[in-house]
Amino acid sequence: MDSITVALPKGRMADKSFEIFASCGISENIQNEMSRKLFICDIERNLKFILVKPTDVPTYVEHGAADIGVCGKDVLLELKRDCYEVLDLGFGKCKMVVAGPTNKKNTFLSNKRVATKFPSIAEEFYKKKGENVEIIKLNGSVELAPLVGLSEVIVDIVETGTTLRENGLTVYEEIFPSSARLIVNKASMKTKSDRIKEIIYKLKQATENS
Repeated sequence: MDSITVALPKGRMADKSFEIFASCGISENIQNEMSRKLFICDIERNLKFILVKPTDVPTYVEHGAADIGVCGKDVLLELKRDCYEVLDLGFGKCKMVVAGPTNKKNTFLSNKRVATKFPSIAEEFYKKKGENVEIIKLNGSVELAPLVGLSEVIVDIVETGTTLRENGLTVYEEIFPSSARLIVNKASMKTKSDRIKEIIYKLKQATENS
């Protein structure tokens, strides 16, 4: 039986990932170890799980350090790593949006500044719209940017919109919906095809029955 390494994002999506893996019998008894380790083995099923930053999952998969991985659609579109996206796992649902001050929602600016953690997504979005903008890359809370005059709008991922509302911001446009996706290393899909297809099938069944 081929050994399979699975890259999972740290945090809440890791919990959901282990839940769905357990629900279809792929790996049932290791979730309680995940808070203490970054590398977890299921010896019985010849599976290894590694926990990494969400933005690092596609990198591990692309370079073959992991055969499969779980990450958000937003991360895939931002990083554009060379791997297969094979399944929408149906959890971690949120939206990539343009947002800004509520009282300026209908104000048109020909040259605006856009603060974001997702510069590639923001640049591509505004390029398609034919708008000339300045993209400002941030790593922290982008909601602060329009409040202190760093930018007019933000491009960010939101789940409920509560943080936006608490800061006097509102959604101007939705760019795309996002959720957790299963991705596969291209070489592994060939060399470990049977095992990976079996995992995909079981996860697909679990998502359809959830």
